Amino acid sequence: MAQVLEFKLPDLGEGLTEAEIVRWLVEVGDVVAIDQPVVEVETAKAMVEVPCPYGGVVTARFGEEGSELPVGAPLLTVAVGATEAPSASPEPSADEEPSAGSGSGNVLVGYGTGAPAARRRRIRPAGVGAAAPVAAAAPAPVAAVDPAPVRPAPVAVAVGEVNGRQGPVAVVSPLVRRLARQHEIDLRQLTGSGPDGLILRADVDSAIRRAGEAGSATEPEARTTAESVVAAAPTVHAGTAAPAAAERIPLRGVRGAVADKLSRSRSEIPDATCWVDADATELMAARAAMNAASGPSGGPKVSVLALLARICTAALARYPELNSTVDTAAREIVRLPGVHLGFAAQTERGLVVPVVRDAHTRNAESIGAEIARLTELARTGKLSPAQLTGGTFTLNNYGVFGVDGSTPIINHPEAAMLGVGRIMPKPWVHNGELAVRQVVQLSLTFDHRVCDGGTAGGFLRYVADCVEQPAVLLRTL
Repeated sequence: MAQVLEFKLPDLGEGLTEAEIVRWLVEVGDVVAIDQPVVEVETAKAMVEVPCPYGGVVTARFGEEGSELPVGAPLLTVAVGATEAPSASPEPSADEEPSAGSGSGNVLVGYGTGAPAARRRRIRPAGVGAAAPVAAAAPAPVAAVDPAPVRPAPVAVAVGEVNGRQGPVAVVSPLVRRLARQHEIDLRQLTGSGPDGLILRADVDSAIRRAGEAGSATEPEARTTAESVVAAAPTVHAGTAAPAAAERIPLRGVRGAVADKLSRSRSEIPDATCWVDADATELMAARAAMNAASGPSGGPKVSVLALLARICTAALARYPELNSTVDTAAREIVRLPGVHLGFAAQTERGLVVPVVRDAHTRNAESIGAEIARLTELARTGKLSPAQLTGGTFTLNNYGVFGVDGSTPIINHPEAAMLGVGRIMPKPWVHNGELAVRQVVQLSLTFDHRVCDGGTAGGFLRYVADCVEQPAVLLRTL
């Protein structure tokens, strides 16, 4: 006899308390296997495919794509032991547990195995009889759930029909879905211009323009909390165009997490920045020699970022004050035993900081390989929260954006960040003569609580010396 079990949004780890539903991977009526991914969610740190610990038939889904759910809120219900949509049956006993092999404790692959709850919520059938479809009863409301409740679809509906929507929406990109949500565009009303009717960003942009043109002609001006600003604006006379409405973008997901962390860093950390220009000509020559020695099939090339990362780990060994954090409650500086090196990476989802674990134990080639691996995961949105947290020092190569310098904001709760500008030919005095050299600006932002300017300056000068004379680094290898 099939048992209808409820699967809730699991703890995604690293202190995350909520997630946004990006894309459902199953429909009501689908048969799922144990640990099969059923939904793709976006947390403040990463995109995650959530596997279901039960095998059976999906009887209901909770939450529309684009809605946010807290950890512990229901995701879906599964009829365990059924291979097709279950018919009405008496409610199982409240003390009854799933049989062995019906579920998996591996609620989220990569985040540990959670112990099963002592009791599972059971879904009471709506009625008995062949003609009446079985509807999963809505679960008890969760206190943190703010979005409007979504009634689960009956089990007897066709596979392509969920919550009154006929067929799947031909959208692949989460960015396209988000853009449509922000502008209240119904994707079901669009005809995609991509292959097989795929809805592209250009289709959504066109719909936004059409909606804006229609709205300016027929809709009254919406009242907002910025009414005082509007009232102070010049009067619009007849025959003149009405001012465009300000666009409001919710601070959530990665953008919200970045905003919260940067705000906390600025409010809690008394930071200071020092910088120096360095002649990177010899470093670039050393890199070219390394890559030439490896030959055409000698493995991956060593990147400039990998060399700078290796220089940072050597500098942190000399100046461990900068590989620390501050326990504000205990009023203590906590020196950290190992270097977990974060590096800033810009992606379509925003700025993320993947972490190279135990960077102090790696050589430049190993660090470079790990940076390449994490960068590819970041590009495809597959970084896990564990790969984005736990850093002790951050390297920020903003030179890739074509800028020379910056004053980086420390990645809270770390104590320092090294910023690297672009490496470019500049006039430079070399061996007493003016020459064209490859020059880079290095900036160090540090927490003034963990050290004074002498320590920060010593760290930055050592980094610059290694950049100018890579042989200096050999003394620490």
